[in-house]
Amino acid sequence: MYKVMIVDDEDIIVRGLVKTMPWQKYGCEVVATASDGLTAQAIMREHTPDILFTDICMPGVNGLSMLAAVRSEFPHMQVTILSGYPDFAYAQQAISLGVMRYVLKPSKFSELEEALADMTAALSQSKPAQEDKHFETAQNFIIKNALDYLEEHYAEKLTLTDVADKVYVSQWHLSKLIAKNTNQSFSELLNGVRIKKAKELLQNPAMKIWEISDEVGFADVTHFSRTFKKIEGMSANEYRNQM
Repeated sequence: MYKVMIVDDEDIIVRGLVKTMPWQKYGCEVVATASDGLTAQAIMREHTPDILFTDICMPGVNGLSMLAAVRSEFPHMQVTILSGYPDFAYAQQAISLGVMRYVLKPSKFSELEEALADMTAALSQSKPAQEDKHFETAQNFIIKNALDYLEEHYAEKLTLTDVADKVYVSQWHLSKLIAKNTNQSFSELLNGVRIKKAKELLQNPAMKIWEISDEVGFADVTHFSRTFKKIEGMSANEYRNQM
């Protein structure tokens, strides 16, 4: 039996799908439902469903980011998007991340059954090349979002968990993606962003080193100085003097 999960913030849609879809006809069983994306991901890690029907526009959730996270953590999962927004560009991005079907609400029963048939057929076949392509696209999407978040929030007290939550993956998964795609640890990546910003601030001779350290998010100037020298091969003062 293929395990199915349904995610939608409209309870009537969830209940309707659970009751009316011919799950047994396609060898499927609904093992979990959720009404929001963040709860859904915790449940996914517990049940590891084979098939996902999910709304893509839910309160407090970036739909494409959540989708990329799902495709990256569960590359073999088959996904059908349920959406009330006929946005062609959005649908294209969703398909590039490996979505099987993009179904507009209100959905016709025949469309949903066709989607289920396609997903179960895909699960019964091996499509490694296609899965690898979508898997790579999803990973790149997550890394870009993580880097964008660091660029915007580098001055804050950030942890791996903070950033993982923002890109909808586990901290373990994000750590693995960072290492694979950048050959760095999370702390090295964050320090790199902070030192890059510090170099920009060093162009202002009125700013003291400790002020720059504080401005870019280091807890103390000693740690900042040590990190700067490790990355740049010289002290912050030496860098400023060279300029």
